Amino acid sequence: MKTFSTAFINGELVTPHGTAVVDLINPTNNEVIGKVTMCDEVDTRNAIAAANKAIKTWSQTTKEERLDYLQRLYDALATRMDRLIAATTEEYGAPEVRSKGSNELALNIFQHVISVVKDYELEKTLGYSRVVFEPVGVVGIFTPWNSSAGSIHIKMAPALAAGCTVVIKPSEMSAMQTEVLVESYLEAGLPPGVINVVCGLGEVVGKEMSVSSDIQRLSFTGSTTIGKMVAKDAMDTVKRVALELSGKNPNIILDDADFEKAIPMAVAACYMNNGQACIAASKLLVPKDRIEEVKKLAKAAVEQMKVGDPRDKEVALGPLASVKQYNRVQEYIKSGIAEGAELVIGGEGHPEGLEKGNFIRPTVFAGVTPEMRIFKEEIFGPVLSIVTYETEEEAIGMANDTEYGLNSYVSSANMERAQRVGAQIKAGRVLINCIAHDPLTPFGGFKQSGFGREGGILGFEEYLEPKAYITH
Repeated sequence: MKTFSTAFINGELVTPHGTAVVDLINPTNNEVIGKVTMCDEVDTRNAIAAANKAIKTWSQTTKEERLDYLQRLYDALATRMDRLIAATTEEYGAPEVRSKGSNELALNIFQHVISVVKDYELEKTLGYSRVVFEPVGVVGIFTPWNSSAGSIHIKMAPALAAGCTVVIKPSEMSAMQTEVLVESYLEAGLPPGVINVVCGLGEVVGKEMSVSSDIQRLSFTGSTTIGKMVAKDAMDTVKRVALELSGKNPNIILDDADFEKAIPMAVAACYMNNGQACIAASKLLVPKDRIEEVKKLAKAAVEQMKVGDPRDKEVALGPLASVKQYNRVQEYIKSGIAEGAELVIGGEGHPEGLEKGNFIRPTVFAGVTPEMRIFKEEIFGPVLSIVTYETEEEAIGMANDTEYGLNSYVSSANMERAQRVGAQIKAGRVLINCIAHDPLTPFGGFKQSGFGREGGILGFEEYLEPKAYITH
C-alpha cells in the first residue's frame, strides 16, 4: 500500500499541514491501495500566497517564454505516459483504451495551446485606442476524478500561456495520477509558485479557494449542485468564474439515418468512460415506427461489450469509480423499472462473477417517457434510455426538455437536415454522425450545464482581461 502525503507549493514538495487521511480504493475489487493525506485551509492559503507572489514576475514574462515552458511540460509528461495510463486504469477503472486516449489528449493540450496562442496578438487597436490583454491573475482550478489530467490541463495550459499562475485542487480519488503530473511539473522547471497543487476535500480546500480575495478566477468542472455552491462563494469577491457542469445529452436518430451504424454508435456514446462522462449521450430519441429495430440493434451492441477488469485489453466496460457511484446508478435502474420503463437488457445487480468490484450490468431501457427520472436526470453510468417520437419537431422538443445543455448528437444521411435539427438544440456542441472531439473548438454548456468555454482561442481568452489606453 502506498502513501500520498505531499503537496506541491511554491515549487517544492511539502508535507501538508492537514492531517486527515482518506483511503484510495481500487474499484475493480474495492481493495485499499493507498492512503492520501488531505491538505487543509493552511495549505491552501500557502499555495494561494505562493501563486500570488509568483504572478508579479510570471505575468511579465514574454508570451514566447511562457510557450517554451508549455513545451517543457509536454516533454516532461511524455516520458511518464505509461505510468499515467496505468494509474488512471487502477484508480477509477477506466479500460486501458480509454485511459490511453484521455491521457494522450491531456498531454497534447500543451501542443494545442501553443499552436493557437503563438500568433495571438496581445495588443490591438480598437477604435482609436490601444487595448492590451493582460492575464486575469491567480486562477483556482477544480477538477473531477473521471478525467483528471485532461481537466487540469485544459485549464492550466491556457492560464499559464496567458501569464496567470494556478492553484489546482484535484480529486482525492486521483492521487496516483496527481503524483505523476506533479513529477512532470517539477521536471519542467517553472518558476516557484507558478503551479501549485493541493489535494483536499471540496468543503475545505475548495471553500478556501472560492472565498479567497487573492484568487481572481475560478475554473470548475464537476456537478451542477457543487458548481452552484462554488459560484455563490466566489461572488463575495466578484471573481471571474467558469463552470463546466452536468449534462443530460440527447441523441436524435432521424428516420433517414443508417441504423446499423447509428444505434451501436449511440450505445457507445452513452457508455463512454463506463458511462461516467458529462458528455455521455444517455437519452436516445428514435422514430416510433422503428422502435423494435432499435431495441434489437441496441441489445446486440451491448451483448458484444465485455465487462470486467479494465486491464484486460478486450474489456469495454470497467467498474464504476466508487461504491457510492455504484449505489447511485443502481437506484436509477430501480427507478426506471418502478416507473414502468421496459428493460431491454441489463438491470439491477452485478454481472455474474464480478461481485467484488463496482461493476454494473450495462442497461438499456425502452418505453421511457419525459416524466421518468431516467429521462430527466444525469445518471453517470452505463444506462441508456430510449424515447420514441413521431415528428422531427417532437424529437427536438424532447431533446431540449432538460435543464442541461452540454452535448448533443444527431444522426442523418442528409447533412443539411442534420445541421438544421442541430441548430434547434440548446447545447454547446452538436456531434453529427460521429463521436468525436475537436480540441481547437470551444467546449462548454448552455443552461445549467454551466458557462464559460474551454479549448482553442476562446478557451485562451477566458484567462485574459482587456485594458484600454485612451489618449484622444
